[in-house]
Amino acid sequence: MFEAPSILFAAAGVAVFIAAVLPKLLRDMPFSMPMVFLGAGMAAFALIPTLPDPDPLAHSDFVTHFSEICVIISLMGAGLALDRPPGRRSWSTTWRLLGIAMPLCIISLTLLGLWFLGLGLGAALLIASSLAPTDPVLASEVQVGEPADEEEGAEKEDEVRFGLTSEAGLNDGLAFPFVYLAIAISIVGASPAAWFPEWFAVDVLWRLAVGLLLGFLTGKLLARLFFSARKESLRLSNHSEGFVALAATFLAYGLTEMVEGYGFIAVFVCAVTIRAAERTHGYHRILHSYVEQLERLLTVVILVLLGGAIARGLLAEVGIAEVLVALAFLLLVRPLAGWLGLLRGKTGPRERIALSFFGIRGIGSLYYLSYALGKGEFGDQAEWLWGFVGLVVALSIVIHGATTSPLMNRLDRLREQKARAVSGDEGLAPNTPV
Repeated sequence: MFEAPSILFAAAGVAVFIAAVLPKLLRDMPFSMPMVFLGAGMAAFALIPTLPDPDPLAHSDFVTHFSEICVIISLMGAGLALDRPPGRRSWSTTWRLLGIAMPLCIISLTLLGLWFLGLGLGAALLIASSLAPTDPVLASEVQVGEPADEEEGAEKEDEVRFGLTSEAGLNDGLAFPFVYLAIAISIVGASPAAWFPEWFAVDVLWRLAVGLLLGFLTGKLLARLFFSARKESLRLSNHSEGFVALAATFLAYGLTEMVEGYGFIAVFVCAVTIRAAERTHGYHRILHSYVEQLERLLTVVILVLLGGAIARGLLAEVGIAEVLVALAFLLLVRPLAGWLGLLRGKTGPRERIALSFFGIRGIGSLYYLSYALGKGEFGDQAEWLWGFVGLVVALSIVIHGATTSPLMNRLDRLREQKARAVSGDEGLAPNTPV
């Protein structure tokens, strides 16, 4: 009889190898890497009883910190990949998704939780704020690729991929005030007088401001060290050290969290600031490649464990009402909220549909839920909350994973057809609606 440790080591080796080759194999198929590893986790933990039980409630500290690391590494990768400089007009799609679509998702899912699931305000707001942000980890299937130089950037960074990447980079941090609000309501009650002053002053104003400021300052400092340090030995861009991206991630996150700021925002802003400092330098690709590989490895672990938790009964308390609300959120609420948010924007109808539909839920939702359950007072609802959030994430992996390649390939073909229709040397502008 094989022992559990030897099985885990062998499975880990196979999983890492598969993670390296799957993205290329599945590029044109209605499958995604998250789908494969979620299913593999379900099969492994269902068929091998000697594997330990991956119950997220029993291992809450591990879930919180492991998912936290995965998210911040993904945020660094997303920020480094963006070629477009931040701006009010150039990032208008991002601001619309963040300022209109995400609040509409939070309000709508909170109401669904109150009316159809019978939750209290704190629990309803918790699932809404946990599930509203587009995930920076699993959304990598529809994000921009590696950093490009100025000549490549316009071709690579179409509006759909740019919008989803930049949205995923910022909305995790911007959803945190609502997670804190859910925690506050679970402790002191729903009366605004009990929570509003401290929540607005600390969780909204202070944490957001500190995250933005320290992310920018850390990015400026590191960009100077990377690209323009006076000593050759300190100019890291000349030494091709990709793992420095991990140092930048942890430094920006740790400094910001130490003074009660939003570390998620700081990491993304830090990455964007580093990218803006020297846009054409090849070192960005080295940093991004290292982060991407590490992110993929961590994602495999989390997805296998999530599949294992589902196989071992994570969805035991899920009924037809939960399934209907989950499907309504993924197929109606987010698409409609995204469509409304992008109205009168610069996207064409097909781009608007894609941006609205691909609001992928994932690792960030697991982190928010685990964090809030450790800080708030949600009583005996914890098991149900894990079941519902796990259901939505699993459905998102399946639904979005099955549609990502066909829909994005279709958009790319239409964009190429338009480019060919334009006169020979012109090509298609990066923001031309499709």
